[in-house]
Order: sequence, then structure tokens, then C-alpha cells
Amino acid sequence: MTKTHKPFIYLIYRFHYVLFLSVFIVLTFGCGVQSNVASDAKSEAFKASANAVNINTATAEELEKIPFIGEKLARDIIEHRGINGPFRKPEHLMLIQGISDRRFREIRGLIRTE
Repeated sequence: MTKTHKPFIYLIYRFHYVLFLSVFIVLTFGCGVQSNVASDAKSEAFKASANAVNINTATAEELEKIPFIGEKLARDIIEHRGINGPFRKPEHLMLIQGISDRRFREIRGLIRTE
């Protein structure tokens, strides 16, 4: 009896089929989730409340009243303002070490630059 290579070729075709199917699923559903997240982020309009703190003119005591901003971060904000000038956008607050994207999102409605 002679051996055939049929089972080996079947495994190769099966591997390619599973690989193609996996890539198709990831590209179809994975990209859709990312685009939805991006569109949600763009559609959110951040509006500062009427009593939002102006981070360009606030004193250390006023900055410390913002949640998650302690004495050290308030001092770092004032120091950054003195060296680099006023913040043009509230998002520039993330340039300060200790203010992560998550922390910024928590305080976004409580701060303003003008």
C-alpha cells in the first residue's frame, strides 16, 4: 500500500480556512468597535459648568477644590503655567505628570481655560 498525502493537505487547507475566518472576524467586528468609540468621543461636547475653575488664573487653594487635585498637583499646575504660559485648551492639563487621561475625564466638566 502506498501512503497518500491527503490528510496533510487537508490540514493545511483547514489551517488556512481558520486563519482567514479569524482575520475576517477581527477586521469586521474589531474595527467597528473602534470606530464607534471614536465617533462617540467626537460627538461628546464637553461643556464646563457655570462655576468651573479657570486653570489659568486659579490659585492653589482654588485648584485643590477640584476633585483628585491635591496640593502637589495644584503646585505643579501653577509651576507649568509660569514656565509655559497659560493653557490654551483644558486637554493640555494632561501634560502635567500625575494627570492621566482617566483623571482628566473625571474633572473635565469642572475646569475651563477662559
